[in-house]
Amino acid sequence: MAISYNKLWKLLIDRKMSKADLRRAAGIAPNTMTKLNRDEEVTLETLGKICGVLGVNIGDIVDLLPTT
Repeated sequence: MAISYNKLWKLLIDRKMSKADLRRAAGIAPNTMTKLNRDEEVTLETLGKICGVLGVNIGDIVDLLPTT
């Protein structure tokens, strides 16, 4: 399975929130933010922090894509 965080980026745009704002609010390390930008796996703890800041569920920020 591949991961896409496109839903997260769209949500940030809708809320007029920058990636840097999210990183600071959620207490995410810069290297973790880089993983998100590259659609790489991050921990459930990190996703939980993001969801807590945004008031959403994990399904609202992550898509699991089938691999070919």
